[in-house]
Amino acid sequence: MYKNLKYLFICSLFFAACSEDIEEDTSGVESEVPVTAGTANFSKYVALGNSITAGYADGALFIAGQSKSYPKLLSDQFALAGGGTFAIPYMNDNFGGLLFGGTQIQSTRYIFTGAPTLLPGTPTTEVLNHLSGYYNNMGVPGAKSFHLVANGYGNPLGIGSYANPYFIRFASSTSTSVLADALAQSPTFFSLWIGNNDVLSYATSGGIGVNQTGNSNPATYGTNDITDPIAFAEVYSTLIDQLTTNGAKGVVANIPYVSSTPFFTYVSPITVPALPTANSGALNQLFGVINQIAAAGSLPSRFVTLTTDDNDPNTVEAKNPVIIYDESLPSLSAAIAATLTPLYGNAIANFIGIQYGQARHARSTPGDRDYVLLTAGSSIGTNQSGVPAPYDVIGVSYPMQDSKILTADEALQIKTATDAYNTSIKSLADARGLAFVDANTALNDVADGGVVFDNFHMTSDFVKGGAFGLDGVHPSARGQAYIANKFIEAINAKYGSTLRKYKAQDFPLSYPAGL
Repeated sequence: MYKNLKYLFICSLFFAACSEDIEEDTSGVESEVPVTAGTANFSKYVALGNSITAGYADGALFIAGQSKSYPKLLSDQFALAGGGTFAIPYMNDNFGGLLFGGTQIQSTRYIFTGAPTLLPGTPTTEVLNHLSGYYNNMGVPGAKSFHLVANGYGNPLGIGSYANPYFIRFASSTSTSVLADALAQSPTFFSLWIGNNDVLSYATSGGIGVNQTGNSNPATYGTNDITDPIAFAEVYSTLIDQLTTNGAKGVVANIPYVSSTPFFTYVSPITVPALPTANSGALNQLFGVINQIAAAGSLPSRFVTLTTDDNDPNTVEAKNPVIIYDESLPSLSAAIAATLTPLYGNAIANFIGIQYGQARHARSTPGDRDYVLLTAGSSIGTNQSGVPAPYDVIGVSYPMQDSKILTADEALQIKTATDAYNTSIKSLADARGLAFVDANTALNDVADGGVVFDNFHMTSDFVKGGAFGLDGVHPSARGQAYIANKFIEAINAKYGSTLRKYKAQDFPLSYPAGL
C-alpha cells in the first residue's frame, strides 16, 4: 500500500472544485450533550491496523497526515470521556519518505501542481533511528493481517525480505510483534482495521500475484498474493481473542472493495478516441479475423468494432475500449499464426499470434468490468519500445500488460476473498460483543454517487471528490474525519457513549506543499 506511484492526469482538475457546496441540512445537528464513555473504558486506547490507521496519505507517511488519522481523531474524543494520552510514532518531517542507512527507500509525498507531483526535498526520517517506548497508534503501512502476529516484523536485518521499515522504527525489540507491543500496554479499548492489504497489494499490482485460497500457510506467500480466507479468519480470531483477554472492549471495521477507490476507477476502460480511417480499418480487419478464429473454437468474440473519426469538428464519436492482455483467456496464438502465415509470412504471422493470442478489448459492464490502474493511464497511446509499428501503440494496437490492468476475473477473485474476510470480521465482532463499522458500505456510498458530509457533497472522484488523496487509495484528511465519524457512530451505538462527531469544514481537502 505504500509503493511509489507515478501518473499523468488532466491538468484542468483544480482543488477549487474539490467539494461541491450544497445547502446545509441542520435537521440532524447533534445537541451539545455531555461527552460520556457509556460502558466503555477509554483510559488506555490502542489502534491496530495498516496505512490508513497510521495516517498515510498522498503516497507517504508524514506528520500532518498522522495527526489527522482516524485513531488520533478518536483519541481526541476519548480524552473528553476519560481517555488517556495517545502516543504516535511521528515521522521527522512533512516531506514523507524514508531513509535506510542513509539511502532513500520511499519517496516523498505528492502535492498538486496542476497534476500530482512528488514534493521536492529529501526525507529526514531514518528507519534505523529507533524510537523508544510504546505507541498507541500501532498502524503499520503495508501490514497484512498475519503480519500483526509475526515476531521479527520490526527486525532491521529482515528489511529486504520480511520486516517492515515503519515498524522497525518503533518496535519495542527486534523479535516482537505488533500485537505483542499492543498487548504490552494493557489496553482497555482498542480499534482494529486490518485486512485491506491482504487483497490490495494483489489489486494494485494488476493481479501480479497468486490467489492463495486453499493455502493456509502465509509463510509461503509472495508479496502480492491474496490471503487465504481460512488463514485470515484464524489470524483475526487470534487478534480478537488476545485483545479481549483482559476484558477490553473495542471496535472493528470490515474491508472495503478495492473498486471504491479512484486508483481503480479514474481511468475508464473505454478511453481511446475514435481513430483515423486507415488505423481503424486495419485494426478492425485484423480483429475481425481473430473473432472468426475464436468463433471457430466456440469461444466468445474478443474485440469490438472500433469507431472512426469522421473529421467533422461538429460531431463527437464514441470512444473505443483499450486493448488488454488477459491471461485467463485460452491462447489463440497458434491458430492466428496459421491463419495469417499465407498473408504475412511465417515471422510476422507468429509475431501477431503471440501479441494477440490472449488479447481482448476491455469491458466496462457493471459486474464484469476491467480496471485500468491509475498508474497506467499515462501510458495509453504511447509507443511500446521494441515493438514494430503499427503494433506498438499501447492500449490501441499493443495490449496493456497484466501489471497495468486488473481484469474482471482478477477483480472477482478479490471480491470473493473480501466477502469471506468480511464474514469472519462480522461474525467475530458479534461473538465478542464488539462495536462494528461497515466500512465497506460507507466507502461504497462515497463511490456510488457520493455522500453528504455536513454541507459538502463528498465523492470518490480523483482529486476533486474530497474523499481520497493524491495516491488514489488513501483517504484525505476529510476522508479520515468521515471514517472517524463512522467509528464514533458504531462506538456510541454499542456502548452507549456520547462521543461527538467531526465537521467536514474543519479538515482540509489537500495538504499544501508548505506544511
